[in-house]
Amino acid sequence: MHVRRAISAAVLAVLLAACAATPGRSVEPAPQGVRPPPDIFEARVFTSAANPKESLPYRLAKPADWNAAKKHPLLVFLHGAGERGADNKAQLAWGKAWLEKAVKEHGAVVVAPQCPGSARWVEVDWGAKAHDMPKDPSVPMRLLFELLPTIEKELSIDPARRYVAGLSMGGFGTWDALCRRPEYFAAGVPICGGADEKQAEKIAKVPVWTFHGDKDGVVLTVRSRNMVEALKKAGGTPKYTEYPGVDHFSWNKAFAEPELLKWLFEQKRAEK
Repeated sequence: MHVRRAISAAVLAVLLAACAATPGRSVEPAPQGVRPPPDIFEARVFTSAANPKESLPYRLAKPADWNAAKKHPLLVFLHGAGERGADNKAQLAWGKAWLEKAVKEHGAVVVAPQCPGSARWVEVDWGAKAHDMPKDPSVPMRLLFELLPTIEKELSIDPARRYVAGLSMGGFGTWDALCRRPEYFAAGVPICGGADEKQAEKIAKVPVWTFHGDKDGVVLTVRSRNMVEALKKAGGTPKYTEYPGVDHFSWNKAFAEPELLKWLFEQKRAEK
């Protein structure tokens, strides 16, 4: 036992000495008082004017050089089921770096609402092979639609450059938002979601780039395939990327697509 302890102590001493002698390595403690970069996402809560008992937490980010005299693009981000709640933080668990890039490199205003744990962006079965779009939007989606005019008035949004993106439950929400407001959004990025194919004609002219993994066991890959085919039949030209061997977490690859943000912010609604 004493021999084993002596050997362990000797090994540890050698490792520590090696670390100290290696260029770029140090056993010195990290400097105190180092602060992480500030979070550009401000926490807010929207309360419905029609019903003060209804509210929607959201995070808001705007470019550092925001100017009221300039029109800015708007990106709405809809999170997945696992990020539901009321902490006003979890909705940025996935895609935060991608959204920060949208703000810093493309001058976007980003709105990321949080859906309550008991609700969905669109009240449908995510595991089904198809669904009919409900007549009315879900409560969180309705509150989002109520919130957006306030954001536009406050932050000088370009009406030709409003976008929506979302993953999983938020992928369903992205399709739903596009179908309910086809005249509002200039483009959409639904990731591993699904839609009512019968609504395709409404959004055939809206640019869409959708993503899915071909091994998705949570939301069937056929949901994206079918909607893409429905859009094509309606005269649309959607972009579709399907990742071989990828499961439900296809958003990791989607957010890493080097051309995605560039493509998104190039889309503009035609002036009427």
